[in-house]
Amino acid sequence: MDYQQAWDYQTSLFQSILEVKTANRTTTEQLSTTNYLLFCEHPHVYTLGKSGEEQNLLFKKEALHTIGASYYHINRGGDITYHGPGQLVVYPVLDLENFFTDIHRYMRLLEEAVIQTLQDFEIKAGRISGLTGVWLDNNHTTLARKICALGVKTSRWVTMHGLAFNVNVNLDYFAHIVPCGIADKAVTSMEKELGTAQDFELVKRVLKEKLITNFEMEIFY
Repeated sequence: MDYQQAWDYQTSLFQSILEVKTANRTTTEQLSTTNYLLFCEHPHVYTLGKSGEEQNLLFKKEALHTIGASYYHINRGGDITYHGPGQLVVYPVLDLENFFTDIHRYMRLLEEAVIQTLQDFEIKAGRISGLTGVWLDNNHTTLARKICALGVKTSRWVTMHGLAFNVNVNLDYFAHIVPCGIADKAVTSMEKELGTAQDFELVKRVLKEKLITNFEMEIFY
């Protein structure tokens, strides 16, 4: 799905939840808010968070078309990252008042779902203190490499944006940025670590189940 299309869709859902919460402030009849869990892939695209440094894009913006990529400066936290085919992107658009009101816990549970997914594929992953995302060799300063990036936006406990999980992604595209503004850490994928392309739909199903379990969700289609 085109990045702008996905961003617009997320935004419309995000705003619809905020509108219900605003209406609930002035009426005794309290309406429930709907929560969404969106999964997609994007064409080659670089996105820069609101606090990011544009200098972390190492490729001239006007020449990105030569590598089939686009660029967006967006309203999530974090610095620059890459999205592309073979990367599983998850956008939870949630009213955290239906779950818990703790952004730190929210971020850690997203990471935990990915860590547990990787464990099912016999890849050991973890966290690095002070850095968001999911890492391999997370306790080794020079060998640590990121397999999943996180960046979110929240307002009145409503979330958007989310996580980007490298399954079969072309890692060459990360060479054109300083990923997440971290110059001394590498990026990896399930395909690179396991030596073969993975069943993307299977990874998606496993991650969805881990998210459902960690957030104690029920999914309705």
